[in-house]
Amino acid sequence: MNVNLLFMDNTQTKSIDTSTIVYPILFMISFSHFLNDLIQSTIPSLYPILKGEFKLSFAQIGIITLVFQLTASILQPFVGIYTDKKPNPRSLAIGMALSMAGLLLLASAHQYYIILLSVGLIGMGSSIFHPEASRVAQLASGGQKGLAQSIFQVGGNSGSAIGPLLVALIVLPLGQGYVGLFAIAAFIGIILLWRIGNWYAERLSIKKTAKHTDAVVNIQLSRKKVLFSISILLALVFSKYIYLASMTNYFTFFLMDKFHISVKDSQLYLFMFLAAVAVGTILGGKLGDKYGRKKIIWISILGAAPFTLCLPYLSLAWTIAFAVIIGLIIASAFSAILVYATDLMPDKIGLVAGLFFGFMFGMGGIGSAVLGAIADDTSIEYVFKICAFLPLIGIITAFLPNIKGSKKK
Repeated sequence: MNVNLLFMDNTQTKSIDTSTIVYPILFMISFSHFLNDLIQSTIPSLYPILKGEFKLSFAQIGIITLVFQLTASILQPFVGIYTDKKPNPRSLAIGMALSMAGLLLLASAHQYYIILLSVGLIGMGSSIFHPEASRVAQLASGGQKGLAQSIFQVGGNSGSAIGPLLVALIVLPLGQGYVGLFAIAAFIGIILLWRIGNWYAERLSIKKTAKHTDAVVNIQLSRKKVLFSISILLALVFSKYIYLASMTNYFTFFLMDKFHISVKDSQLYLFMFLAAVAVGTILGGKLGDKYGRKKIIWISILGAAPFTLCLPYLSLAWTIAFAVIIGLIIASAFSAILVYATDLMPDKIGLVAGLFFGFMFGMGGIGSAVLGAIADDTSIEYVFKICAFLPLIGIITAFLPNIKGSKKK
């Protein structure tokens, strides 16, 4: 496909080939996802600075997390419901602008309520971004929805991994004011998302006027069955992201406690796990398109169980090897789950994306707090022993209906 066609004048009458994947748009929206999640990952990384600067209690830190989670998680499904009815191509840039405003406010905050306001703005920006960005990824997928969602998702995973590293290198040694440097990332995001919005507006306009056929799954399921299936998918997301929370937040502590390795070595091994997660995210979407999403959900959740159950009892070398395998397997689930859910509710892409991204963020935050409390009361090794059973929840995949795609005329 000619890339120059992506930003043609909207006044021209055009036809589009919805069977062709639009890689330029996918890579742009993935990079925008990278920037968005990089920005939001800075908030928990700043807690040591904020606690010392403002003499905050752990309860006040918890309130900051609560405000961010409420705006970044719970708000997303409502944004999705609204944009399903009234899609707005400019909402992507608006969401990033809110995040930029939140960053600039956070950099200059001298009072606690200003901190709450700033993280609330960043959370709102993220809530606006994810549902509409997921819709753009599907529009650009050319029918390869799993691959498109994986490309989109790996951008966010990368941003979440790199954000804390940048905070450690820039903000921790230099101070709170340097949070404002992250506004540069937000500004770049606004420019990208404005251009994506032009393509998105053109695609929406053509869908209203042109006669073409979209590849949409035609399902014959009752409303009750659809809701039951969505609840199963949410349970699978719960098992996946609670386990991922144990790895991303506590794997380094587990390695240092059990094997007495250095912080530097533990961070290297965590990076290996996160790299495997990124690779698994891409593979899961592509394999889901080829072999069916239900099969990939089976493999990616339940298939990780033998490795998670063994991991707490292995030597260091085998622990790292199994961690990489777990990352590859379990990361392949989310793209397959999200696309399966949109196949169940094809006219509510925004709602589905908002619900699942919001639930994902919420479970990650809640899971981290709960697992931390358990570790305080018992041990970090005990946390990994109990979390090892979470992938067994994948057995409920058996209750998902077999969906066969067909073109909706």
